[in-house]
Amino acid sequence: MMQRKFLLFLSVLCFLTGFSQEKIKQSINSNWQFYKGKINHTDLETNKNIAWEEINLPHSWNKFDVMDDQWGYYRGEGWYKKTIYVNPNWKNKSVYLYFEGANQTTEVFINGKKVGSHIGGYTAFSFPVKEFLQFENPEKGNEIVVKVDNSYNEDIPPLDADFTFYGGIYRDVYLIASNEVHFDMTNRSSQGVFITTPDVSLTSSKLKLKGIVENNSKSEKEVIISTKLLDKNNIEVFTLSSNLKLKPNSKTDFLQLSKPIQNPKLWSPEDPYLYKAVSVILDKKTKKQLDLFAAPVGFRWFSFTADKGFSLNGKPMKLIGANRHQDYKDLANALPDVLAEKDMKLIKDMGGNFVRVAHYPQDPAVLEACDRIGLLAMVETPEVNRITETKAFEENSIEMQREMIRQNFNHPSVIVWAYMNEVLLRPRYDEKSAERQTYYKNVAALAQKLENVTREEDASRYTMLPNHGAFDLYNSVGLTKIPMIVGWNLYHGWYNDTFSGLETFLENHHKVLPDKPMVITEFGADADRRMRSDNPKKFDKTMDYAMLYHKHYLNAIENLDYVAGGTIWNLVEFNSEGRAESWPHMNNKGIVSWDRIPKDAYYFYQARLSKKPIVSIGSKNWTNRSGVLSSENESAFYQDLEVFSNENEVTLKINGQSLGSQKTKEGSTIFKVPFKNGNNIVEAFSTSNESVKDFASIHFTLYAPNLNSEKYPFDNIRISLGDQRQFTEELTQQNWLPEQVYAKGSWGYVGGQAYKMRGNPQIPYGTNKLIKGTENDPIYQTQREGIEAFNFDVPDGKYELTLYFAELVSGNTREALAYNLAEKGQKEEKAFRVFDVLINGQLFLENFGNNNYLEPEKAVDLKTTIFVKDGKGIQVDFKQKTGKTILNGIELKRIF
Repeated sequence: MMQRKFLLFLSVLCFLTGFSQEKIKQSINSNWQFYKGKINHTDLETNKNIAWEEINLPHSWNKFDVMDDQWGYYRGEGWYKKTIYVNPNWKNKSVYLYFEGANQTTEVFINGKKVGSHIGGYTAFSFPVKEFLQFENPEKGNEIVVKVDNSYNEDIPPLDADFTFYGGIYRDVYLIASNEVHFDMTNRSSQGVFITTPDVSLTSSKLKLKGIVENNSKSEKEVIISTKLLDKNNIEVFTLSSNLKLKPNSKTDFLQLSKPIQNPKLWSPEDPYLYKAVSVILDKKTKKQLDLFAAPVGFRWFSFTADKGFSLNGKPMKLIGANRHQDYKDLANALPDVLAEKDMKLIKDMGGNFVRVAHYPQDPAVLEACDRIGLLAMVETPEVNRITETKAFEENSIEMQREMIRQNFNHPSVIVWAYMNEVLLRPRYDEKSAERQTYYKNVAALAQKLENVTREEDASRYTMLPNHGAFDLYNSVGLTKIPMIVGWNLYHGWYNDTFSGLETFLENHHKVLPDKPMVITEFGADADRRMRSDNPKKFDKTMDYAMLYHKHYLNAIENLDYVAGGTIWNLVEFNSEGRAESWPHMNNKGIVSWDRIPKDAYYFYQARLSKKPIVSIGSKNWTNRSGVLSSENESAFYQDLEVFSNENEVTLKINGQSLGSQKTKEGSTIFKVPFKNGNNIVEAFSTSNESVKDFASIHFTLYAPNLNSEKYPFDNIRISLGDQRQFTEELTQQNWLPEQVYAKGSWGYVGGQAYKMRGNPQIPYGTNKLIKGTENDPIYQTQREGIEAFNFDVPDGKYELTLYFAELVSGNTREALAYNLAEKGQKEEKAFRVFDVLINGQLFLENFGNNNYLEPEKAVDLKTTIFVKDGKGIQVDFKQKTGKTILNGIELKRIF
C-alpha cells in the first residue's frame, strides 16, 4: 500500500512539475519609476524634465497626505514606467500583462502604443500584449507606461464612503507567457476554469469543472483535458478526461462532472480540509503538456434560514467575525501579501469563523488564507452610500460584480456575494421631492440587476445587500426583498438611542420579514487606545465604553437564533480622510489598531469565542498610568483591572502578592488592583492550569491630593480641561488627568463650564473638529469656558508652566458626516474673544484672543518659568474682556 502511494505521489509530482516549462508567471514589481501629476504620454520621450521617483510595487501615492492637517488628499493622475526584458522565444507564445489591482482607472501603454484600459480600483485586470512587444533586440527591452487616476468620477463606484480612495498600483503586477493553447486568460482576468461541488453530503459529493480553452494558433488542435482530484497528501482520488477539437483562433467550452465521491472529507472552520483539482491540457498526438490549472477544493454545504440562522454541513453555526479594510499604517493600501494573511489569522486566532471582505474585493492572498485556515467569507462590490443614475454607472457596477465573482469563484471559503452597502445613506434630491422617489426606484432597479447577474454567475452561493439601520426606508424601497439575505449595519448605543434598541430592531425585522435571513454586517464603537474613563459615556471614544458596547452586541447575536451572525466593524482601525474626531482621519472602531496591536475588545472576543485556553490581561498596552490618591496616607491607587479568560477561574498577582481568585463570567472578571508608585508587575493565570497565563508591566504615577506632599513629590502633572477622561500621548506616553475643582491645598480650576459642541448631541463634551498643529487632538478638543483661575498649591521652587489653547468656535462648520446619524450640519458663528492671563498677579498674556495667537482650530501652547516663594503656590487668573475665557489644558513641571 505504501509503495502504491509513493508511486502515485511521484506521478502527481511529474504531472505538476511539467507545468513550469510550459507557462511562466513572473512578477515585475521591482524598479519602477513614478511621477505624480499630469503628463501627456506622447511627450514622455521628449520631456526630459520630468522628476521621476524610484519606487517598487505595491505602491500608493497617498501614504502620508491622508494623515496631514489639510482636508483632502491627492486625487488625480499618477504615472508609472518600467523597462521589461522578454525572452525572444516568447514570440511563439501568448503573453499577458496582469494587474492584481490599481485604483481606480488605468491605461496601459507599451512602446508608445496603448494596450488597453480598466475601470475600477478593486478587481484584477489583464491584457494580451504580444503584438506590442519587440523580440528582435532583447537587450533594448520594452517600455511599459501606466497611467492610474483616482479622481472622483460620477460613473465609477464608490462615489462616497467612510474610507479613503487611495491611488496607485497597490497590488502585484505580473507578466504571463503561455502556450498558444491555454485555459482562457481573457475571461475577466479569472482562471478560466470554475469549480463547483454539487450534491455534497456526509456520504458523497461530486466535482464539477466548467471552463474555456483558448487556441491562439492558426491551426486546428486536438487536445485532452485531464483533471485529477488530489487529497491533502497529494494522493489521487480520481481522474477525469475530455477530448476537445479546437478551431484556429477560437475558444471552446468544456464541462467535466465526476461520479459521486464516497465519504468525502468536509471543509469547515474547525477542519479546513482542502483537496486539489489539477487540470492539464495535453496535445492529443504528442501528449505534450500545454497548460495547467490548479485550485483548492473544499467539500461543504451550507444554508441560511430566517428562523434558525446559518448551518454548515448540516450543523447549526453562529457566524461571528469581523469586517476588514485593506490599509495599514504608513503603507496606505499597498500591503505585502503577508500582512493581508496576518489579518485573516488575527480573526482566526480570535476564535472567529467569518470575515466580511468590505467594502470591495481585496488582495487574492485574503481568500487564499481563508481557504487554508478556515474562515467563511462574504465579498462585495463597492457601491457605497449612493448611486449615479447613468447607464455608465450601471454598466460599471455590473461589470465589477461579474469581475468579482469570476476572479474569486474558486474559493470554498466564499459563501456570500454582496453589493450596495448602505446605498440609501446619502440619497440624492430633496427628501419629499418626486425626484427622490424616482431615485429610489432607480436604486431598486439597479439592485435587481445586480442580484440577477449574481445569481446568473453563481447559483451555488447566497446574495446579500447590507443596509444601514433605517428599516422602514429600505423595506419601502424594496431592498429588503431583492437579496437572499439582508445585512444590517447597526449602531444602537453608538450613533443612535441605547443598547436595547438593538434587540428591538432585530425583533422587528423578524416580525415584518419572517422569511428573510439576516446578518448583522456591522456593529462597533470608536475606541481610541489613548483614552480611558472610570465613567464611560456614549461617544466619548474611550476603550471602556467600547467594551460595554461589544459585550452587549455579542450576547444579542449569540442569544437570538434567527440572527445568522455578525461581523464587527472593524477588525482594524482604518483611514477615513474626511473624519476629524479624537484621532483625525481615522475610524477607530477597529478591535485592533492601525498598526495591528490588539485592543481590549479583541481579547474579550478571544475569551468568548476561542476553543484554546485563554488568559489575557486587559489594557496591558496601557503601560503608563497615573491617579490621584484620596489621602496622602494611602500607599497605593486602586484601579479596576479586567482579565479576559475562557477558563472557569482566574488568579491574579501584583508585585508577587496574590489578590486571590475569581470566577469568570461571560469571558472576563474584574479585580480591584492596588498599584504602587513606580513599576508594577501583574500576573494573571488560570487557577486550574497555571501554564495558561499572561503578564503586564505597568508604571504608575501616584499624585497626593496635596502637591506639597513629601511622600509623593511630583515631577510633572498634566490636566485636560473640560474632560472626564484620562489621555495618554502616543509618542511620549505621558498621561493627562481629567479636570477637578480646586480645593485649598490641592490643585484645580475655579469657575466656568465644560465646553460642549453645538448641534451635535452625540458628543458628551468637547468637539470632534480636527485641531491643526498637534498629534494630541483630544487635549485641544475639550476646554473649560469662562474659567476664572487655575491653582496649584505647590511648595516653593522653580517650575515650568505650559498653557494649552485652541479656538473651537471658528465659524468653519463642515458638512455633517453621513455616518454620524445624529449630527446636524448647521452654520456656526465665528467666536471673538479677548482676555488676559496673569500668573501670580503678573501679566503673562495681554489681550490674548482671536486677533493674535488664538487662530481657529489651531493648537497653541505657551510656556513660561516661575519661581515660587513664600508658600504662595501658583495661581493662574483669566480676566475676561470680550467673549468667554477658555483653557484647554495645563501642565506643570517641577525644575527644582
